[in-house]
Amino acid sequence: MAQLADRKIAFLVAPEGIEQVELTEPWKAVEQQGATPVLVSTDSGEVQAFNHLDKADTFTVDQVVDGADVSGFDALVLPGGVANPDFLRTDPDAVRFIARFFAMGKPVAAICHAPWTLIEADVVRGRRLTSWPSLQTDLRNAGAEWVDEEVVVDESGPSALVTSRNPGDLPRFCEKLVEVFSREKASA
Repeated sequence: MAQLADRKIAFLVAPEGIEQVELTEPWKAVEQQGATPVLVSTDSGEVQAFNHLDKADTFTVDQVVDGADVSGFDALVLPGGVANPDFLRTDPDAVRFIARFFAMGKPVAAICHAPWTLIEADVVRGRRLTSWPSLQTDLRNAGAEWVDEEVVVDESGPSALVTSRNPGDLPRFCEKLVEVFSREKASA
């Protein structure tokens, strides 16, 4: 049977600016393992994804973050894109939602620019992670150890954290998040 059967995975995104492939590839990876991905955003309706700077597809929001209960999810995925995490880190409900996953010991995966939101949630101090290279100074200033690696799994805190640099890292990112999410079954 699928490794992630009966698990719900939250995908937190802004209303627009999501790098489409960083949403769709992890979504497919968890779905193929039997999990139920749930699209959470700051607004209801649809979100606009991008292929770099060009508009791509829209996706229907399943839950609005201010009403989403972290205890109903087993893990969190934070897709990148420059505008997506930049918007999320200014939204108090989104920041609280992310911080709650860490407080509850639930695994989190973030790719590309998504660690910006982790900085705002104050959950990177003492953690080893990677990101899009332009975030390395921000992450170091927030107390993280930044490394330039395809995928990094940090299990030094209460929540396992999986990070990758860019869309080119997606195959390993998806492989590792499925592996980590499969073994992590945090209690609410």
